[in-house]
Amino acid sequence: MDSLTNGEVADSETQVTPFAKAGFFSKMSFWWLNPLMKIGYKKPLEDKDMPLLGATDRACNQYSMFMEKMNGKESLSHATPSFFWTIVSCHRRAILVSGFFALLKVLTLSAGPVILKAFINVSLGKGTFKHEGYVLAALMFICKFCESLSQRQWNFRTRRLGLQVRSLLSAAIYKKQQKLSNAAKKKHSSGEILNYVTVDAHRIGEFPFWFHQTWTTSVQLCIALAILYNAVGAAMVSSLVVIIIAVLCNIPFARRQHKFQSKLMEAQDVRLKAMSESFVHMKILKLYAWEAHFKKVIEGLREVEYKWLSPFQFRRAYHSFLCWASPNFVSAATFLTCYLLKTPLDASNVFTFVATLRLVQEPVRSIPDVIRVVIQAKVAFTRISKFLDASELNGQVRKKYNIGTDYPVPVAMNSCSFSWDENTSKPALNNINLIIKAGEKIAICGEVGSGKSTLLAAVLGEIPKTKGTV
Repeated sequence: MDSLTNGEVADSETQVTPFAKAGFFSKMSFWWLNPLMKIGYKKPLEDKDMPLLGATDRACNQYSMFMEKMNGKESLSHATPSFFWTIVSCHRRAILVSGFFALLKVLTLSAGPVILKAFINVSLGKGTFKHEGYVLAALMFICKFCESLSQRQWNFRTRRLGLQVRSLLSAAIYKKQQKLSNAAKKKHSSGEILNYVTVDAHRIGEFPFWFHQTWTTSVQLCIALAILYNAVGAAMVSSLVVIIIAVLCNIPFARRQHKFQSKLMEAQDVRLKAMSESFVHMKILKLYAWEAHFKKVIEGLREVEYKWLSPFQFRRAYHSFLCWASPNFVSAATFLTCYLLKTPLDASNVFTFVATLRLVQEPVRSIPDVIRVVIQAKVAFTRISKFLDASELNGQVRKKYNIGTDYPVPVAMNSCSFSWDENTSKPALNNINLIIKAGEKIAICGEVGSGKSTLLAAVLGEIPKTKGTV
């Protein structure tokens, strides 16, 4: 048996993804993907062909690391640590590395117009040294190579980080829902918990990819404006004015989008709760022919959800139109200003301006997506934080009783009172004394609503105890 177990373990270790043991150059060039690509070239990939995740990427290890950080901060500060900053602390290194590649991508992309301007000057006979054209061509190749490499690494590392965060959140939500108190279960229904896993955790998992966009957009715009100033001089001010106006027009709508997103998620929770309850009790609905009634109820909830979905999507479309049209307004305003200021235009500054326009287009057009993802992630973080901070079942100390035997009594209650609502003056069960010895068969009898199920829940520790010993 031991040899079989060791063999299975060894076999599973050989099936771990090559990425777990890949070196620096293999990770940078994605060489570790070659074995899987070869299999996929020969035949369609099946489940058995897919390698196992490395230890770092597994949900159990991610959750353990998250809880270790959370408990460590709580013991040091004696307060509930921030859910967001705990995740950041767990993946600080991955965030910094992906941020480095994001910055490298912006810098190499921004170097293109500068090199192009120098290359045009060389072609016009304005070179500063011999063989400058060869140097600029080689430099352009290096910049494009680094740009492609950094962009792929940025995308891959942030997507991987997002999956890690999503897996630990799913595990944390699963663990939490097993310990929810009755009061917390009233606030967080099964439909809402399902929404936390399928929607909120997914949106937070998408956030790392867009996180660096929040600051690289500003960096890229600043660099682009500096290049424009070098190319067309004071006419750059008109570009800056157009960009500022576009951003200012987005601010009030972004705030309303946050409100609509929150209301939309609340309406979606209510609808999912009704649908999940309908599916669970489908036999009863069929038995009493209540399908039409519940269909109307769910359609009504869907109408409420659509009420918030519609304005949210309309404002999102407005964002997209404004930001996609902004680069055209920037170019038109800049050339008009050049004409009014009589700024001389030649091949050098015109080609530089056209090339730099791409630097402006990309960040400006990504603003709607960045705003959307940030708003959705903020709402999702708030919802999951409230759920993870919800009250749990009391960790009651259970005393072991011995009633004339060498073995402790499995179930014993001494003057116990229980209440579904904590801190209430009307307990559901009052002054309960119960001893059940090992091997005994006990029948609990009583009329409907007398507390039979409540007593069993008290034995299992699923109802708060207000006094006594269990």
